[in-house]
Amino acid sequence: MTRIVAGESQTPKRRRALEVALAVGLVLLISVGAVVASAVARDSNATAAPDAATTPAAELKLGYFGNITHAPALVGVQKGFIAKELGGTKLSTQVFNAGPAAIEALNAGAIDATYIGPNPAINSFVKSKGESVSIIAGTASGGAQLVVKPEIKTAADLKGKTLASPQLGGTQDVALRAWLGKQGYKTNTDGGGEVAINPTENAQTLKLFQDGKLDGAWLPEPWASRLVLQAGAKVLVDEKDLWDGSLTGKPGEFPTTILIVNKKFAAEHPQTVEALLKGHVGAVKWLNDTPAAEKAAVVNAALKQDAGKALAQNVIDRSLKNIVFTVDPLAGTYKKLLQDGVDAGTTKQADLNGLFDLRALNSVATEKTTAAGLGQD
Repeated sequence: MTRIVAGESQTPKRRRALEVALAVGLVLLISVGAVVASAVARDSNATAAPDAATTPAAELKLGYFGNITHAPALVGVQKGFIAKELGGTKLSTQVFNAGPAAIEALNAGAIDATYIGPNPAINSFVKSKGESVSIIAGTASGGAQLVVKPEIKTAADLKGKTLASPQLGGTQDVALRAWLGKQGYKTNTDGGGEVAINPTENAQTLKLFQDGKLDGAWLPEPWASRLVLQAGAKVLVDEKDLWDGSLTGKPGEFPTTILIVNKKFAAEHPQTVEALLKGHVGAVKWLNDTPAAEKAAVVNAALKQDAGKALAQNVIDRSLKNIVFTVDPLAGTYKKLLQDGVDAGTTKQADLNGLFDLRALNSVATEKTTAAGLGQD
């Protein structure tokens, strides 16, 4: 009887042990399955991520200025070069007066790319420790001058005078401050110093000069030409004369306007950036291949659309003669441009490596360009 009882008590124990073992095995099987499924999902997502990252943007928000130095943007929009290459991507545009305002919009996400002068791009790159923008192409060289009252004959006559630039920290503002420093003048960013510099919107600069309230200004085209032809100013410094070609191999050339893109946007939508560059290259080629009269007419029509008023013929003719349109950003000049900004007190010393990404440009343009060791080409 005792054996029978013992036998009856051991059988349930073995059954329970078997049930427990089966349950543990099932749990382990489920856990392994979950791990495998998770790994497969991660692998699937890793494979899908590049495809998602290279989807064309639904919209490209592009900035530029109503200046002749931004003619590739004006022509690219006016004649449809950019919109055609973008295909199904909507093109939206915003017109700015000066670089720092455009940079602020770019960093805030209000625009994705912009035509701009080099110094605001450098400043943004430095402040963000290389995270904000990439220079993806050149646009224009030349077309910037210091124009002054006729009685001002030399730099020595500028002491105690008041000059204007488009905006503090902008490319012409930095050029003016750097040049004055080389002439022995001290300036500061609050408008004081031996020569006062008042950052002023370009149209207001023209009026103030006509009213005798400014002694001169360092301006891009067409504003330099407008002060000369419509307000009686004379050229004291043509900036191209300050560049001897030692940094680029191209005497007289220096970057006035470039094309930059928000780095995050470029990483997410490389096809859209490439399409923008195709349109940009087409616009630059059109400007360089088109007879002067037709070129002036198209650029003037674009300016009228953006600014509400066309330029006088002599102004647009003089402006275009002062500019070289090129997709080369002239990267060899950027260490000097940075140093000029440091000397002017508008930026800080920094490493510019990574500022350029010219890979897409060099894939679509016949003219190959270099980042001069400051990025990818």
